Amino acid sequence: MSNNTNNYQLRVFYEDTDAGGIVYHANYLKFFERARTEWLRGLGFEQTDFLEQKLGLVVRRVEMDNIASAKLDDLLTITSSISQLKRASLVFKQEIINEQQQVLCRAEVQVACVNLTISRPCAIPQAILGAFERVS
Repeated sequence: MSNNTNNYQLRVFYEDTDAGGIVYHANYLKFFERARTEWLRGLGFEQTDFLEQKLGLVVRRVEMDNIASAKLDDLLTITSSISQLKRASLVFKQEIINEQQQVLCRAEVQVACVNLTISRPCAIPQAILGAFERVS
């Protein structure tokens, strides 16, 4: 893993699939979310830290390209990198890759920092912005 790319692994469980053992497409969004959350945790920031400050990192836009199917029991790697960083938002580029190194899904996810009290965009706290700058 390079300094600006994070890798997160997960196993596909039965609950992630349809009756045919294929991962339901909406679950890729959950996998991407888990990878971003764990990356933040690795940088020293918990979701509860945001909530205590009445802040949320909310998904504003997603562009997702489903290329191939993940299946029951597959071990997947989700790669994440930051492609754009602004004062109140950032864009993640993410991929889901199987054990054969085949890209199954790609996404570009724009996340905005929101003041949850007034439901309006706000600046990303400087400590968090600095951590993002170091890894982007």
